Amino acid sequence: GFMFWVFHVIRDYAATLRARTNPYTDELPDLLQQAETLEAVQVPMPIIFGHNDLLPGNILDDGKKLWLIDFEYAGFNTAMFDLAGASSNAQMSEAQASELLQSYLSSKPDSSFMRAFAAMQCASLLRETMWAMVSYLHLKNADVDYGAYVNENRKRYLAALDTFQSAHGLIMP
Repeated sequence: GFMFWVFHVIRDYAATLRARTNPYTDELPDLLQQAETLEAVQVPMPIIFGHNDLLPGNILDDGKKLWLIDFEYAGFNTAMFDLAGASSNAQMSEAQASELLQSYLSSKPDSSFMRAFAAMQCASLLRETMWAMVSYLHLKNADVDYGAYVNENRKRYLAALDTFQSAHGLIMP
């Protein structure tokens, strides 16, 4: 089965971006170094089958039930990515994200889990930023401004990264 590990996806996006002249090439060394730091703080978790793209737009409410759509990234992973992606992409507050985690775990997570979760929230936003960068180069859709989507996601990623670094005393490029 397909294994989804966000840090491999980030490295793959970087390779795709390096293959063509583009406005994002100069950012790649720093982004990859940041991703390496975020990956290093992950904690062991069981492998599950995950959605791996829990953006609010992929959850539809028809008034009777919720529908989860867009399974192109679905595959085996730890639940950490779906938990972090759901919370970061929905822009949950810290209290809402904590409630999500406690509900999933049936207990309060320890500090190493919370650090890994905060790092994975950053990784989720970095993956979306780099997806937008690749899309800027390869997709042509008159209705979508991929450059603006890069900027929007980069801003959210950098804010989350700043919060993560401040909370954990890390300095990254």
